[in-house]
Amino acid sequence: MATQSTNSPLSATGSDPAGRKPAGSGTRTTPTWLTSILRHDVPASIVVFLVALPLSLGIAIASGAPVAAGLIAAVIGGIVAGALGGSVLQVSGPAAGLTVIVAESISQFGWRVTGFIVVAAGVLQILFGLSRIARAALAVAPVVVHAMLAGIGVTIALQQLHVLLGGESNSTAWSNITELPAQLISLHGPAALLGLIVIAIMLGWKYLPERVRVVPGALAAIVVATGVSLVLSLDVKRVALDGSLFDAIGLPELPRSDWAAVVVMILTFALIASVESLLSAVAIDKMHSGPRADFDREMIGQGSANVLSGLLGGLPVTGVIVRSSTNVAAGARSRASAVLHGVWLLVFSVALVSLVEQIPLAALAGLLIVIGVQLVKLAHIRLAHRTGDLLVYAVTLAAVVFLNLLEGVLIGLALAFALLIWRVVRVAVTAEPLGGTDRWLVRIDGSCTFLSLPKLSSTFAKVPHGTAVTVEMTVDFLDHAAYDAITDWARQHESNGGTVDFVEIGEARMARAEAAPPSRSLGRVVLDDVLGPWQVDRDGAANGSKDNEDPLTSGIAAYHRGHAHLMRPHLDELRDGQDPDSFFLTCSDSRIVPNVITNSGPGDLFTVRNVGNLVPEHGDASVEAALVFALEKLSVRSVVVCGHSSCGAMGALHSGEGAGPGIDRWLEYGQPSLERYRAGHAVGRAAAAAGFGPVEQLSMVNIAVQLENLRRHPSVQRAVEERGLTVSGLFFDIGSAQLIQVGVDGIAPIEGNAGVLARLHKETAAAAS
Repeated sequence: MATQSTNSPLSATGSDPAGRKPAGSGTRTTPTWLTSILRHDVPASIVVFLVALPLSLGIAIASGAPVAAGLIAAVIGGIVAGALGGSVLQVSGPAAGLTVIVAESISQFGWRVTGFIVVAAGVLQILFGLSRIARAALAVAPVVVHAMLAGIGVTIALQQLHVLLGGESNSTAWSNITELPAQLISLHGPAALLGLIVIAIMLGWKYLPERVRVVPGALAAIVVATGVSLVLSLDVKRVALDGSLFDAIGLPELPRSDWAAVVVMILTFALIASVESLLSAVAIDKMHSGPRADFDREMIGQGSANVLSGLLGGLPVTGVIVRSSTNVAAGARSRASAVLHGVWLLVFSVALVSLVEQIPLAALAGLLIVIGVQLVKLAHIRLAHRTGDLLVYAVTLAAVVFLNLLEGVLIGLALAFALLIWRVVRVAVTAEPLGGTDRWLVRIDGSCTFLSLPKLSSTFAKVPHGTAVTVEMTVDFLDHAAYDAITDWARQHESNGGTVDFVEIGEARMARAEAAPPSRSLGRVVLDDVLGPWQVDRDGAANGSKDNEDPLTSGIAAYHRGHAHLMRPHLDELRDGQDPDSFFLTCSDSRIVPNVITNSGPGDLFTVRNVGNLVPEHGDASVEAALVFALEKLSVRSVVVCGHSSCGAMGALHSGEGAGPGIDRWLEYGQPSLERYRAGHAVGRAAAAAGFGPVEQLSMVNIAVQLENLRRHPSVQRAVEERGLTVSGLFFDIGSAQLIQVGVDGIAPIEGNAGVLARLHKETAAAAS
């Protein structure tokens, strides 16, 4: 809700601190929150009221409940759930998604006991909210929810088709289908006419001018059909209300037997209503930029509304996406809109009940048929087809229609879970000879469990005896049964004169298969293993794993086990020569790994490293020789100078302290950079403005100076003129692990890392304040 504030005229006119009221200021401004409600929420609430009224009546009739029960639920859902719920713009009330199960409950237990079930389901929802497990209700496969709603829509349409034709709906979908021909033969013309009028208006409403569509299509359709029936004096069945809304209020009744079935029905009500409310809240959150939904509070609000609705003789309440989306589209800003829509429904139900009794049942049937058909969304079917879940969708829909809602959802969930298990635990196993050699390659990729034993056995059988075999394992889960199958085959193959080399790329390793229960490894672990420094392994050794092991030797062994096999095809293409893209000059610092920070591989970078990434213009032949070779023999397409933060060479230059005879002589090549920095170089000023410290500023100025040196080199000038060679600078910020572009006169972020400069700007501003 908007923050309440009272903007007094004193503050607006500059009253003195003593609080004396200025002359002539006899009015008070309207509070901001009230202005927002009057301007946005009141109009939105009227629109939602007009949408909710016919829907509430139709859903009550489709459920086989008293008509007033739909109005009671709509009033309580609007006021109670609107005031207490955690989704600010969600509108609650009776929903088509619960129609089938309410009808089943009324048929099995009667209306009064169904009221008790609604109360108990509400209590359960409150417990869901208090225990803070509301989000667990979202752990339902969306395809099952979509298919459930589609099945409900088909069931409603089949039921109401009989009512539209002037008959009575049957208790099962199969009966509604088989008896439809007989109903068509005994067609009641006036009822069918009114129903078709409603359907035509509902379907064609979106094509009318926008100023006409201000009135909800459902309301317009019911009003037109009712008007036609009254003008033509048609003999049709109409809505029947026994007295006023208050006369319909009645306490629920405790069940006298079959408590087990009642408990199942309570759980079904609570779970279906909770899932539908939470999914609606999630959808509504995507439609506005206001406060996000508090799911636990939403459960408490929904539960409270259901308790009260059940006690007063109303239908179960849930968040309704149709009303909620209408609320957002109408411009609502706070929960006041939902509450007010409930107030308008209450006023109408009490003061204008005689108007409700003029509505033909066939008109409401036409409305419900359209609503039912709209629950079957082609977008959901296409999504299920794209994601491979079409079987789950079809089976769930059919089970909901021809069995019942609970069994249909359980069957759908079981099938979705089985499909999930099949997708997650399956493994790809292939065997093929390597071209031009006698070696075979066996690839095992995925989760390797006892379920993969048949596939492992059949694939291993393809490998000829006595051959050399490389087994490439990209495995994230390896259980003991699969481990035994792999090692037994390897042992047997070697006993027949063959050889088996294992290349383990995934984190689930053979050596650990017998040491502990199997567990799924995360992909990040593999990346940490590849990119992490040796220090990680030394820490492990310190804990007692491998004392006194040479990290270089163990690193090479790990490379041979896990990555040499992947590198071999790339290096094989480069065995006769190299064609690098860039000449890459960077510092000797061990923290700079050029291929990692540029996401490059073998043969991409012609790398030269020295202390301080310097380009001496005279007196040093090493950089000169590498540069000329890269430009004139390898024809590289770019030249890059890369410096970094916390550079020891730049730190020594900046401090002026001696670092030793050999180093000091080398750092003399950096003196021009230090002089340019002290003279206020543009790059240094830009780095300072971004929040970098003095040493980092000098590092960036040094990059700019080395770029100038390179651009004066004859070979570079010739390559620029003849083939468009590019010369650029990079600065690697070690702390953020991100790169910044450095030019001869400024710095700039590179795509994907603008945040590093923004962060530094923010930190600099905070420090200054």
